Amino acid sequence: MNPALLMPSVTLKTGDALLVVDVQHDFMPGGALGIPDGDRIITPLNRVITAFLRQHLAVLYSRDWHPVEHCSFQAQGGPWPPHCVQHSSGAAFDARLHLAPRPLIFSKGQHQAEEQYSAFLAEDGAGHPLSATLRRQDLRRLFVAGLATDYCVQNTTLDLRRAGYGVIVLTDACRAVNLDPDDEGQALRRMAGSGATLVATTDLGIYP
Repeated sequence: MNPALLMPSVTLKTGDALLVVDVQHDFMPGGALGIPDGDRIITPLNRVITAFLRQHLAVLYSRDWHPVEHCSFQAQGGPWPPHCVQHSSGAAFDARLHLAPRPLIFSKGQHQAEEQYSAFLAEDGAGHPLSATLRRQDLRRLFVAGLATDYCVQNTTLDLRRAGYGVIVLTDACRAVNLDPDDEGQALRRMAGSGATLVATTDLGIYP
């Protein structure tokens, strides 16, 4: 990673929210679509979740939530093996992930004929999109972390930036699929180019 892309010493403030993207069993090593070292994001991510909750700031969770014959699956002509099928164990959040007491969960990829990498329009259990929750709670800056850097994290970040939100990507709490070796680097450059700030969790003003 290019150190020039990193901006140190970010502090938390009112209007901030943490968006945890797709930290699900099927994306962990050994899962149906396991991401190399995906489990290594858990420790830094949990520390940030704890810090947000301690400061009474919002923590939001997205998840892939696919029907059995989703268009992204190889049997339907898509690029991916079946993963994160609704109500399956693979779709569950990793057991090590710290969930808020009453977690706000937003599901994406729920419709058979629609691919959806971005969590921006993912829906809660009542069908309300994440975008509406951000407006309702007057959340203006999103800290984004999770899986995978080059797909759902990237697309979520770019959509948030297009909608005018401040975005800080927590680089050590993300991992990439890297179908091509530079996919992660390209994703980081695109996000930085959109105006997102790239920061390691250790550079947040939350630790002693």
